[in-house]
Amino acid sequence: MAKGKTVYFCKECGYETSKWMGQCPGCRQWNTLVEERVTRTSDKKSMRGISPSKVTGIFQVSMEKEDRISSGMPELDRVLGGGIVKGSLTLVGGDPGIGKSTLLLQICRNLGNAGRTVLYVSGEESLKQIKMRADRLGGFQKEIFLLCETDIQAAADMIREKKPDMVVVDSVQTMYSDEITSAAGSVSQVREVTSVLMQVAKKEGIAVFLVGHVTKEGVVAGPKTLEHMVDTVLYFEGERNALYRVLRGVKNRFGSTNEIGVFEMREQGLMEVSNPSQIMLDGRPVNEAGSVVVCSMEGSRPLLIEVQALISPTSFNIPRRTTVGIDFNRLNLLLAVLEKKAGMQLGGCDAYVNVAGGIKLAEPAMDLGIVCAVISSYRNLPVHPGTIIFGEVGLTGEIRGVGHVEQRLREAVKMGFSRAILPSTNMDGLGAGIRDQIELFGVSGIREVLQTLNL
Repeated sequence: MAKGKTVYFCKECGYETSKWMGQCPGCRQWNTLVEERVTRTSDKKSMRGISPSKVTGIFQVSMEKEDRISSGMPELDRVLGGGIVKGSLTLVGGDPGIGKSTLLLQICRNLGNAGRTVLYVSGEESLKQIKMRADRLGGFQKEIFLLCETDIQAAADMIREKKPDMVVVDSVQTMYSDEITSAAGSVSQVREVTSVLMQVAKKEGIAVFLVGHVTKEGVVAGPKTLEHMVDTVLYFEGERNALYRVLRGVKNRFGSTNEIGVFEMREQGLMEVSNPSQIMLDGRPVNEAGSVVVCSMEGSRPLLIEVQALISPTSFNIPRRTTVGIDFNRLNLLLAVLEKKAGMQLGGCDAYVNVAGGIKLAEPAMDLGIVCAVISSYRNLPVHPGTIIFGEVGLTGEIRGVGHVEQRLREAVKMGFSRAILPSTNMDGLGAGIRDQIELFGVSGIREVLQTLNL
């Protein structure tokens, strides 16, 4: 019988040590080491069913169009970089009840109806529960295979036997390997389960989707090495009770990162939103102070979003700062720039900034839109409703250039906007075609912004 031992794993980077330490030597994070009791067997047993590797020349590797499979959902294909790649390992994370299992079951339905072989492995739900969800979604015309199993070796053997085109494992935290004695969901178990599935995916050429639970901080539970091991990491964003969901690709070895797909949750499951800009601007107030429309580049997609700001005199000793959808520290930085360079006395005011629609914005090009919304609310003067705003704001009050300017402007024209305020450095490279379709105002500093907006 193999001898067990107690080791400590870092939850962030997977560093292993025989004793507990306050700071991880690998990633320098504090209080991230957790105790695990593990039992390791011989390497031969852990590699059972895996054929010996061989050396292959790069010119001998064949690339075919069939290496990508359409999921039947264009929004998901966009996030994945053009479709599901054979032999890929994809991790899908999100809050409980946000729609991870629903989305993957819809993909299984689409592939099954297209004549593909699909295996759905569930460690959380019974066969009847999966059947109930399938009946609610509807549209199943051909058979898909279900397996309720938590032993990863048994599941891997079944995958090798059936050789499906796609496998869904729901979820990685419920699977366990009998070669390790720690409980399912522990650092060592999650790492071992992912390693087995990665070997199966690469050797057999099967697309594998993993469902991952998230912590209260919004990251996938388990070691950080889990995200490094997989090929693609997708996160579901949005409130569980909200109408719209955003699927964001934060890692993708087969396409661009930070692509998003927008879905609407209905009784029949997740429905695609083909024009997210129109959805995000529905219900936007007209001629109201503090409301500004910005254009964010989410991967290769321009997205028009409303940014709202509310500035009011504070009744507290320390003014309140609240943000929804943008970084809290970024708002403090922009408020400091306005106080220093525009002479606005914001130190005695509460500041609330909200991104409508539940979208999270991290692009620096949103700075100018946030600044304009704050100024509009502070002066209680509305911004022209047909104006689109984007640009990065520096600490000295300068407006820096951003990328993908023509794409942003074309999206604004498509949505009916007639004016655009943008960095003056971006004006030079614009063609005559886009200049004829929308009125452009180039600005280089905060004071020019105030003059342009007549605020």
